[in-house]
Amino acid sequence: MAGNNCYTIVEYFGGDDGYRCGYCKNEKGNFSHGMWSHTMTVQDYQDLIDRGWRRSGKYVYKPIMNKTCCPQYTIRCHAAKFQPTKSHKKILKKINKYICKGVLPKESEPGELMDSVCEVEGPQEPSKGMECAITDIQKEEAEFPAATNVELNEADVTPTVSEPPRKEPGSVLDGRATATAPKPGIGLDPNRPPCRKAKDLRKERRHQKEQLKHSGVGVSSTLTTSPPTATQTNQTKTLEDFLTATCPDSSSHCLEVRLVPVSFEDPHFTASYHQSVALYTRYQMAIHGDDPSECSESEFRRFLCDSPLEAEYSVDGPEMGYGSFHQQYWLDGQIVAVGVIDILPTCVSSVYLYYHPDFAFLSLGSYSALREIAFTRQLQKSSPKLSHYYMGFYIHSCPKMRYKGQYRPSELLCPETYVWVTIEQCLPHLENSRYARFNPNPDEGDARVLKDVGRALVLHRRTVMPYAVYSRKQKGSRDETEVREYASLVGQNCAERILLYRA
Repeated sequence: MAGNNCYTIVEYFGGDDGYRCGYCKNEKGNFSHGMWSHTMTVQDYQDLIDRGWRRSGKYVYKPIMNKTCCPQYTIRCHAAKFQPTKSHKKILKKINKYICKGVLPKESEPGELMDSVCEVEGPQEPSKGMECAITDIQKEEAEFPAATNVELNEADVTPTVSEPPRKEPGSVLDGRATATAPKPGIGLDPNRPPCRKAKDLRKERRHQKEQLKHSGVGVSSTLTTSPPTATQTNQTKTLEDFLTATCPDSSSHCLEVRLVPVSFEDPHFTASYHQSVALYTRYQMAIHGDDPSECSESEFRRFLCDSPLEAEYSVDGPEMGYGSFHQQYWLDGQIVAVGVIDILPTCVSSVYLYYHPDFAFLSLGSYSALREIAFTRQLQKSSPKLSHYYMGFYIHSCPKMRYKGQYRPSELLCPETYVWVTIEQCLPHLENSRYARFNPNPDEGDARVLKDVGRALVLHRRTVMPYAVYSRKQKGSRDETEVREYASLVGQNCAERILLYRA
């Protein structure tokens, strides 16, 4: 990881003033703490997002959960255990059909996740002339019906042969309902075994395994009691199976995904820079309705290129290292979408997505999220600790933002104790109240709070020192309340590593 001489340097700005909320449109209802980060290590940022912080460019912010109008809960998905839902599979198949055969999806297909954006405005620029603004930094998509909350154990598995066909309105089967009953002796083939429920077959196989185990026979022994069912012969496809589906040489289109580091010293990044700027401008104007002055090249650079994260490498880390990257989606030689991500010690963190409005029919928001989950799984093979995909914030009070809860298994961060709780346990609380504590233990507090504020590190006149030393030098200093608030928000680990700038 980073060397001993690498520090994170921040300026803390507090969070007293409210600003406009992009979700409920409350003009002064959105509150957050903010810091300007001059430089930051990937480990410090990992620890910060595990305490509810997120970045927008070099500005790092944390919503004041019990005060803001639309509480924003950090959400993460366990990438290795992720299984695509039926709606996810539908999107993947739609992309494959378009790439291989040029088939355009029907407009407004029922149950399809469509991409949209819910923007969040930020506070005014911080003091000392620092350029920053908070903009919502997560991928936006329209709400998907809550029916997909059903667990995936059986919903996405191919039906067994014993399952009767479902009747559809106006089908031939319905027409046969009025026909005369079959004559005696005509019906199912008497030589075939009777149909049985998959549930009963599973119980029988489990019982057989137990018997074999008790009789001293290995569980891997061949069982010949019944023919394999469809669920045995046709295993459920994984996410990678859909993403790596091969197309014929005569495919209608060609899609390529490229990962480039956010660095003007990288030739791939600089070669595609102006095309990325043009795509970002077009996206912001078409989707957000921004004025051209609001999505200029300087705004693009500040928002999506200026990152406080220093590129770092580790022997047990991913080959491309840690830091900020653009994952570019090239369709037939042009960029149609860019996913901005941070690769951190234990996760891939989604920052933003922008895409060509003419290709919105491909549901690129959902597709890129699935791609990033698969990318996280790929990285975990060489870096076992890198196992989660962070999707930004989950906002239950904004229906359009609930789609993130469909990427399961996922967890939400408790805003008081900073422990992860499964989303299934959190949803009942959020149905009753916008703000909720998720930790079921009422006696548990913040285990990583800094009790001695004097141990917090500060940077004063280019000298690193504990706050206790700084306060003795600065007799009559009135900033202890601010430093104490900052230390409680970043936690003990960060307070004792991050350098808090003091003028």
